[in-house]
Amino acid sequence: MTSDAIEKPADTHAFQAEVSRLLHMMVHSVYSNRDIFLRELISNAADACEKLRWMALADPGLLSSDAPLGITIIADKAARTLCVIDNGIGMGRQELVDNLGTIARSGTRAFLDEASDAPDRARLIGQFGVGFYSAFMVASEVEVVSRKAGSDEAWAWTSDGKGTFSVAQATLDSVPTHGTRVLLKLSPESETYAETTTIERIVEEYSAHVPVPIRLADSSEAEARALTDGSALWVKPKSSVTKDEYKDFYGTVSGQWDEPALTVHYKAEGRLEYSVLLFVPSMKPFDLFDPSRKGRIKLYVRRIFISDDVDILPAWARFVRGVIDSEDLPLNLSREMLQTNPMLDSIRKAVTSRTLSELAKLAENEPETFEKIWEAFGPVIKEGLYEDFERRDDLFKIVRFKTTQSADRWRGLAEIVKDLKENQTRIFYVLADTPQRAAASPHLEGFRARDIEVLLLTDPVDAFWVRTALGFNGKPFQSVTQGAADLDAIPPVTKTDEPAAPTDGDPSAGLIAYLKQRLGDRVSDVRASKRLAESAACLVAPDVGPDRAYEKIVSRHEGGSPLQKPVLEINPGHTLLKGMSRGLANGGAAALSDDGILDDAAHLVLAQARVMDGEVPEDTADFARRLSRVMERLFV
Repeated sequence: MTSDAIEKPADTHAFQAEVSRLLHMMVHSVYSNRDIFLRELISNAADACEKLRWMALADPGLLSSDAPLGITIIADKAARTLCVIDNGIGMGRQELVDNLGTIARSGTRAFLDEASDAPDRARLIGQFGVGFYSAFMVASEVEVVSRKAGSDEAWAWTSDGKGTFSVAQATLDSVPTHGTRVLLKLSPESETYAETTTIERIVEEYSAHVPVPIRLADSSEAEARALTDGSALWVKPKSSVTKDEYKDFYGTVSGQWDEPALTVHYKAEGRLEYSVLLFVPSMKPFDLFDPSRKGRIKLYVRRIFISDDVDILPAWARFVRGVIDSEDLPLNLSREMLQTNPMLDSIRKAVTSRTLSELAKLAENEPETFEKIWEAFGPVIKEGLYEDFERRDDLFKIVRFKTTQSADRWRGLAEIVKDLKENQTRIFYVLADTPQRAAASPHLEGFRARDIEVLLLTDPVDAFWVRTALGFNGKPFQSVTQGAADLDAIPPVTKTDEPAAPTDGDPSAGLIAYLKQRLGDRVSDVRASKRLAESAACLVAPDVGPDRAYEKIVSRHEGGSPLQKPVLEINPGHTLLKGMSRGLANGGAAALSDDGILDDAAHLVLAQARVMDGEVPEDTADFARRLSRVMERLFV
């Protein structure tokens, strides 16, 4: 469609670019870490070796020497140079011009396009054609001398990275029988890259597992020494890896010295191909509760390190350490951030599911080993119950709890549901800061009298996941501090003074009415309790709304104001409440006066319930005055 404003056909022009400026921007914007340049050069060299290996399958004559394919790095601190040499496929004159003289043109991409129909397609990493230029971050001049396999000519490409390059014929003895030599003349501020210790560090971090051996020498060494052997533990069959090899590698990827509690090692094949080697530690990593909640899985693509800052596993599995090596993942230009794509999502989903299934197998087959994992990482795994709705049912199979009947051992939900009392329709829980405070909660008294098992939830995340979880095996979760206890259908197994619900003729009905009057809007309701057996009173949340413990957490972030007024539940069978009922009946109107002992007692019952709930009286001065008056009447 042509705009009405155009009367004649337009001339077509190519975009113009100041090449030196474009190159400068590309070099200094794409990469944020200067160390990356060596990773890129090693990746290119590994690709060259892999190309030759693949092409030699059809033409064995290309491998004109018996020397194994590999990479040699030579550092010369005195001359301030760094040289990366490979005996791979090499390049001819035109390939040097095309591949190095055209920014973002990838020889590897062209090679893969040509080889796309081959049954044994080469596994190469460099596909965007920009990694080579990262050398200009550290070099004032780069010289590339290359000899293509099967050719009797060598060519040299030279550039200072400022917009021009030159190509000239080179002597054959300046390169191997086939392959490429990249010589960097380092800038003054980059001379540390001519030190062997620096090279060793970078190779160990980024290129320790490339598929060809890497050797290193400096100008004073007669022979290069091996840095890597061209192997990667995760690509080996599981049956060929020893326990000691797993432990050593675990120490490398985790930085810890404990024994891994679980090792997950497999290779996924099919639409996507990737290798997985993961470890679950037996002790907490130091950064387990880092606010960023980032995982530490190292991502490789064809054995080239890409990142350890990619969220492969969800945050609730951030304690897992290890590597994932993909054969198929595409990368962005810098390789420092992965593109968001369906393939990565598929890997995330599959690896997370496999990790969960391996944990479930361990929990079933080796419960003692799994309990060590749970002791260390249970609070983190439970974050998944709140965040990972898709896998909540699977997580429920492995989560463990301490309960009122098993304070010294962990129990699974399936075991707990199996032991529910007859007519028990819910899984009850109590929230508290510590197991001791949870077990001492007065709200448990009626449950304990009926031998009902209650979950003791003491991790901060517990207050959140129980609010969103529908239940387990058709049994909903309910807090013992929320709503009516609903215990009538389950008879007590021990004798208690627990009262029946008050009637109009019951003295406790008058006491409840009196407490409602005296306490006013400090409580939303007062009622007789089914959950109390020993204590005089407790506070519970209304039938509809959040649990008391959740309310406290929220109120701390809302300026300290509770979201709703609590319900005061009293135990009319308690000696204190019986005495108040008698005093109310005997005192009549006098008991209702502001300075009467019953008025003080009413407020003290509420204060006592607050203390039992882990709080302080609302008005500490008023509490002290009322307590003093009651004590004076007793002792003065």
